[in-house]
Amino acid sequence: MKFTKYFTIAFILFFIFNCQASDQIFFIRLNQVGFLPGDIKTAVIMSEQPIKSNEFFIRNSFNDEKAYQALLTMTFFSYGNFNYCLEIDFSEFQNEGKYYLEIDGQKSFIFEIGEKIFNNVRDSLSLFFKVQRCGPTNPLLHEPCHLSDVAFVLGHSDSSMVDVTGGWHDAGDYLKFFSTAAYTTYLLLFSYEFDQSKFNYDLDNNQVPDILQEAKVGLDWLLRCRFKDDLFITQVQDISDHSVGWRLPENDTLRYDRPGYAGIGKNQIGIFAAVMSLASRIWSERFYDYEFAKRLLKSATEVYALINTVPDIDSTQSGFYQDFDHWGKLSLGAIELFISTKEKRYYDEALNFADSAKSDFWWSWGNINSLAHYKIAKYDTNYISHIKSNLDNYKTKSNQSSFREATDYTWGSTNSFLGAALQAILYKEVTGKNDYDSLIIFQRDYILGRNPWGTSFIYNVGIAFSKNLHSQIGYFNNGYLPGALSSGPAPVKVLEKYQIDRSNNLLNLFNTDSVNYFDDFNDYITNEPAIGSNATALFVFGFFSKSQ
Repeated sequence: MKFTKYFTIAFILFFIFNCQASDQIFFIRLNQVGFLPGDIKTAVIMSEQPIKSNEFFIRNSFNDEKAYQALLTMTFFSYGNFNYCLEIDFSEFQNEGKYYLEIDGQKSFIFEIGEKIFNNVRDSLSLFFKVQRCGPTNPLLHEPCHLSDVAFVLGHSDSSMVDVTGGWHDAGDYLKFFSTAAYTTYLLLFSYEFDQSKFNYDLDNNQVPDILQEAKVGLDWLLRCRFKDDLFITQVQDISDHSVGWRLPENDTLRYDRPGYAGIGKNQIGIFAAVMSLASRIWSERFYDYEFAKRLLKSATEVYALINTVPDIDSTQSGFYQDFDHWGKLSLGAIELFISTKEKRYYDEALNFADSAKSDFWWSWGNINSLAHYKIAKYDTNYISHIKSNLDNYKTKSNQSSFREATDYTWGSTNSFLGAALQAILYKEVTGKNDYDSLIIFQRDYILGRNPWGTSFIYNVGIAFSKNLHSQIGYFNNGYLPGALSSGPAPVKVLEKYQIDRSNNLLNLFNTDSVNYFDDFNDYITNEPAIGSNATALFVFGFFSKSQ
């Protein structure tokens, strides 16, 4: 692809430009978007040799005048072949404007200090969901597609067609999943409820907050997925989607051959009840649509009533998104039902389930116990201790690296890092304490370039960003995929299990024996976007946005 070649040339030229002032080669890694004036502000220098200079400068990008200088902080971290990783701290510099760092004649990317610098990040992340829309939902970058979902149902005696058109494609392929769609829908609704001023943005000026407009896509699809009173469509399409080559969704040769999987478990009941209960309040209070709100709450209570008649985890699986626990989701469903109905039995059950859930020390579409603990902590602050246990674990991990990663690398590292930030935000909101502010900011900055690869993992955000995301829609739009969050670096021990034919090894210098990242179209492990990850990112960057 042409843009890959141009990016390679631009990167090399930038590398040469940055190194020509010194015979020492090192790299400056920082958040390429910038910082709020009061933020913790840091960057990392990566070098194979000791840094000669003992000071750094901040210069105005318009006139190169010196705005700030300070001494380098010596640290004892290393990364791969880079034995010297030094952290630069310029938190006390708060003047708004555009700047760059300079160390020994080498310059960083330009960054900005300002109050609204994260608004564009939030808005961009929001656009990605339009790209992922399926069915007649006014999608972005492609035509309406998959208008016959689903052709037949697996796992149920009646295998006739069921109408589950709509919703979102989960990731770079054209599969759709109940669990990730429910997580995504809940988090969009939760974000709006968490801060209506910051998440009230309306980019298309139709008097409906974009985040609720998008959540409605998820709501409608989830309601269709309940095709029987006691059964969900848990997945649309199977692994055959991956075997027919790259194509736009409207040209999918399998569009009339897309199976649905039927199943139900306590895990799915919990998240479904949570989504519908929360949505019922929002549609009643925001839109005065009492009929739709009543329908949502009725569906939530009916499904929740099945918890003693279904397995803990849905057993109808196809190999994708295997869940492992149900307590946190049941607790979340129960506490949302309590908030909507005021029936104490739901509250009591929410506490019992939350006690069983405990801390999960992770974040993913399936590890969301902290959402239940946060909601319950509004009534009983003792439950914030479960979130604090997670955060203490994250902070200990973060302190072991100059790049401050909160968790181990995994398949979907960016979502896990941002999930740690999300939990710290919840803790901060309940307690009013800033004990984990640095954890939040380090994860945010990691995503935007303060990482070993010097890459912003959000498409078109920052200067050096992921450009070749594993997405069929992006591929057929010259790589253009607004707001898509790359899944990010992954452990080599995971990558070794899969045969991936890559052509872009530009960032190999920064890969190690244990962790790799490739900005490559074919890399579905380190460079695929997904709706759940984008929902997590939207909450975190929305938190840092400024109300209009």
